[in-house]
Amino acid sequence: MARYTGPKTKIARKFGEPIYGPDKILDKKNYPPGMHGLNKRRRKSSEYGEQLKEKQKAKYTYGVLERQFSNLFKKAQSSKGVTGIVLLQLLESRLDNLVFRMGIAPTRRAARQLVSHKHITVNGEVCNIPSCQIKPNDVIGVREKSKSLEAITESLSGFNHTKYPWIEWDAESMCGKFMHIPEREDIPENIQEQLIVELYSK
Repeated sequence: MARYTGPKTKIARKFGEPIYGPDKILDKKNYPPGMHGLNKRRRKSSEYGEQLKEKQKAKYTYGVLERQFSNLFKKAQSSKGVTGIVLLQLLESRLDNLVFRMGIAPTRRAARQLVSHKHITVNGEVCNIPSCQIKPNDVIGVREKSKSLEAITESLSGFNHTKYPWIEWDAESMCGKFMHIPEREDIPENIQEQLIVELYSK
């Protein structure tokens, strides 16, 4: 499946935010990439441009393709609650995102790889679908054979498991419970979901 594999810093500079995590280059060059990058800052973007930018930011942050994102939006639209918040909650409930949130992988991209390579279990069964929607009380764990993987042990080392109130982590069994769907104020991503709703409403 097609997925962005280019320079992460280039995307971070495009949005002016470290959407893939701490970035030394972004700290030095916090303006869009390209020869006209510095000048682009001075131009005022249109309303549509701002809405599109917000959607692209959300897609890159969660590593979701256009069709997947569109389907998630339709699902959010037909659900009870505020569409934009429900959309973010659906993105947060993806298996790859929760593997990242639990500290099993340092990035969502690495989390997706662990899931695809069958290192992750959901309720005791191996699941290799990164987009799998996890439900409250589901338990995500590291497969027994994979518990000694250096990439996983390194990522878990020193990770603060009290960061996210909707996740309960058991270090001994290397598994985490998805306690409940997070509230909007608990989701740390800097995304203006209302702009995405406005874009799709046109």
